[in-house]
Amino acid sequence: MAARPIEDVPGHWLLARLGKRVLRPGGRELTERLLAALPLADRDVVELAPGLGLTAAAILAGGPRSYTGVDQSPEVATIVQRVVGESGRCVVGEAADTDLPDASADVVIGEAMLSMQTDRGKAEIISEAVRVLRPGGYYAIHELGLQPDTLDAERKTRIRQDLARVIKVNARPLTVTEWQEALARHGLIVEFVATAPMALLEARRNLADEGVRGALRIVFNLLRVPGARTRVLAMRRVFRTHREALMAVALVARLPEDADHQPTNEVPL
Repeated sequence: MAARPIEDVPGHWLLARLGKRVLRPGGRELTERLLAALPLADRDVVELAPGLGLTAAAILAGGPRSYTGVDQSPEVATIVQRVVGESGRCVVGEAADTDLPDASADVVIGEAMLSMQTDRGKAEIISEAVRVLRPGGYYAIHELGLQPDTLDAERKTRIRQDLARVIKVNARPLTVTEWQEALARHGLIVEFVATAPMALLEARRNLADEGVRGALRIVFNLLRVPGARTRVLAMRRVFRTHREALMAVALVARLPEDADHQPTNEVPL
């Protein structure tokens, strides 16, 4: 992604190139709430698409027995491995095909990833998480959401089209109920739900997530990198246009102890 032109690079990688560290839709606070709802101490934890490793560091602070990150990018895997050091590992692999052993994890975590997938892609990744989980284990997600649950199909389509145009990724966020149903189709029982405003590019959120020095670094790079300001402002306009419908959601779901461990890739018709 470092070699991609500014006008073509996906929005989250553009922000990373500008120095933004927290790239989750609900910010650092929602990630902290998600992790606080999980049993991490002395557990085997897998993180899918760990990004720049901030959540990995927070997971390790919870004292897991083991940490394994899985990312499709060798460059990202190297970055995360530097973060976790000898306390964990980050391997190259696909979220829908991790190559990890069956029933080898107590907790699987994925943030800001399922939102970017088609319905089938979502189902394949959730299915893989279920395969990797031990019965009684937890799958936790932090994703882009839509509200209210009664949002009409035409508005959903318009939001998805506007997002795709500015972030260069075919994002398909769901309502809270739709996220719960997506997990339930795989035999998971949702036990925790939390929401937050979608304020990824707002000044207050950036100060909270990045600190004063980090926020100033982003502004400096925004002014220095040709084309970056135009793209970021376009993303912010779309986020603000749909601010009443866009939100962030975190869910924790448990795989029952008596699960038959036969994950499904079925998607709604």
